[in-house]
Amino acid sequence: MGCIEETRGRLGEGLCLPACPLALDAGRRFDARRQRALFRYYLDAGAGGLAIGVHTTQFAIRDPRHGLLRPVLEVGRDVLSERRQRGRAPVGIGGICGDTEQAVAEAEGLRELGYDAGLLSLGALREAGEDRLIEHCGAVAEVIPLFGFYLQTAVGGRRLSLGFWRRFATLPNVVAIKIAPFNRYQTLDVIRAVAETGRDDVALYTGNDDSILLDLLTPYRLRVGGGEVERWMVGGLLGHWAVWTRVAVADHAECRRLARSGAPIPAEWLRRSVEVTDANAAFFDAANGYAGCIAGLHEVLRRQGLLAGTWCLDPAETLSPGQAEEIDRVQRAYPHLNDDGFVAAHLDEWMG
Repeated sequence: MGCIEETRGRLGEGLCLPACPLALDAGRRFDARRQRALFRYYLDAGAGGLAIGVHTTQFAIRDPRHGLLRPVLEVGRDVLSERRQRGRAPVGIGGICGDTEQAVAEAEGLRELGYDAGLLSLGALREAGEDRLIEHCGAVAEVIPLFGFYLQTAVGGRRLSLGFWRRFATLPNVVAIKIAPFNRYQTLDVIRAVAETGRDDVALYTGNDDSILLDLLTPYRLRVGGGEVERWMVGGLLGHWAVWTRVAVADHAECRRLARSGAPIPAEWLRRSVEVTDANAAFFDAANGYAGCIAGLHEVLRRQGLLAGTWCLDPAETLSPGQAEEIDRVQRAYPHLNDDGFVAAHLDEWMG
């Protein structure tokens, strides 16, 4: 693990970070070979790192019946090390869940394995007051640099106030925040809170899979004190970027270039934003309250040959009726968004 300032600097550059799915076989057992191939795909596609053990990896990997958290993280560590030996500098982000005792233990495990930061879910403390939440976050931040996480309520998150985010942003070891409430008001709460603390070393990352490109292209100008402060979302940590990653990397790079240029945003990027959101609706199963969001990503990866099937740890987590047809539709409508050719050219290498 690099020092916190190295991690802060890398995240501050703005990275494309896929939230990584879990590879299983037909018996719902861990498929380490395909998991390794999946991680190699993301990094060779140009992703700036990997986010492992997060919602897209399935929180159930922590269940003692499965015991998969450590094995998946170990495969991730090995692939990150493999790419670092080639001169790359990918960032390793590990998910952290549970009450304070569990969260601290998971943070210690990530630090031991060489991960750079922990993405902290607060879903286990749904009824806790803000003082308790900040105490919890502070305890984890003492172990590993902290990547905050505003998770949408539809998949287990909780409502967090502007005041909470102000206090969270003052924790010294916070390096970034993933803003993923799928809600424009709550998104603005986080950005405003960070701006009001005066912290310009906390990187803002979109997790709003329904608004990826608009988040990256929007200057957030706010009145703070007697002056004006501008903040940008510099990167994304996204389940959506777990598929068609090569194109996502290119889109992110162009959004960053446009943001830095100060030039007007071309209308074609507003159209592109609609296309990406439409594709996301199919992948994430928005029509059914995101019930098939993980299986939908698996289906795209299965079609490319990266995964053998759409199996999840919970047998009830499957594609929703009509979801496969929606994926068919967006594949036909937006062929320029997929990276099927890139995957086909390298799949044997990644599987080796």
